[in-house]
Amino acid sequence: MAKKKKQKQRVAFRKNREKRARQGDLTRDVEMAGEDSERSAEIADLPTGERLSGKGDLTRNRTVITEAGEDGELRIEVDESACSRGRVLMATGLNSVVQDKEGNKHECTVRRVVRTLAREARNAVVAGDWVLFQKLDDGFGVIERVEPRKSSLSRHSGRHEHVIVSNVDQIVIVTSAAEPPLKPSLIDRFIISAEKGETRALICINKADLIEPAGIQSILGLYGQLGYQTVLTSAETGAGMDRLRDFLKDRGSVFTGQSGVGKSSLLNAIQPGLVLDTGKVSSWSQKGKHTTRRAELIALESGGWVVDTPGIRQMSLWDVIPEEVQGYFVEFHPFVGYCRFPDCSHTHETDCRVKQAVEAGLISRARYLSYLRIVTGQELADV
Repeated sequence: MAKKKKQKQRVAFRKNREKRARQGDLTRDVEMAGEDSERSAEIADLPTGERLSGKGDLTRNRTVITEAGEDGELRIEVDESACSRGRVLMATGLNSVVQDKEGNKHECTVRRVVRTLAREARNAVVAGDWVLFQKLDDGFGVIERVEPRKSSLSRHSGRHEHVIVSNVDQIVIVTSAAEPPLKPSLIDRFIISAEKGETRALICINKADLIEPAGIQSILGLYGQLGYQTVLTSAETGAGMDRLRDFLKDRGSVFTGQSGVGKSSLLNAIQPGLVLDTGKVSSWSQKGKHTTRRAELIALESGGWVVDTPGIRQMSLWDVIPEEVQGYFVEFHPFVGYCRFPDCSHTHETDCRVKQAVEAGLISRARYLSYLRIVTGQELADV
């Protein structure tokens, strides 16, 4: 076996354990106090251990030894002989539940260096991660390293990447035919996030019992023609459940979508006995309430596993620049090369073949409007 190449890497740690620098000018306060005995006494009683100078919130650097894996990606060097490999079933804050190869579960915390190296992300460890961890007594442990993720579902959250789940085979985009109403533009954002995370997308339209099936066939046909798998279901009547089970069998899947579309209800129907919490949609706002609080891996009796995730009100794309969005709209591809300008954004330019295709009915107008909202930075406010 070839020897792993090691190297040193400087990592910036937040200096979050130092005493805060005093605000204000102490010398000026002493001079202004003068004969004011009360103010002079206050100054004399100030804590002597408080730092008087500096720039406030600083960072300190630490050298971390890393090694290159078989894929060439750098990772933290750990003593693998002292660690066990496991799968993260659930992660909340700094605590995770990890299952080892024997099927035993361990409550684990995360080593601080792991959190620091993941400073670009909102969370260092997520459900679905493969990790190396040290086993402690009484079913506890410490995560020493997170292995490279093969795929993921993530979104933009503040200035950070919010990874929802990792190492999945497919993303089941669950939406509802009614209550809450169907939002194709949200489906488009999930599709982009799926392809960005190198997973395939399956579109599941639930609550088919609330509408006439003919009313939704145009949406199913549109995405079907674009090459995406679709399924129409009803957790209430059981319609489409056998087809959905076939898609889930022997695969790792994540159920995602806005609140109230019936993700947990579908899983309860797929595998009776799960008894996942479900909630109703508000009659006046037509928005669902969060019933699932965290992402958790669930093994399926028919083979494979799924992750039920909390509802998402906004799907802001992570690490997707406007210039690359057109690449995720497959129906644009035949026309892009014939635009007048090579850097055409398909928004305002003249002689744009994509816009002409929309006018001619060759590209769905709803999909084109969804594209415009993404490239212009318009968020799906409160979807």
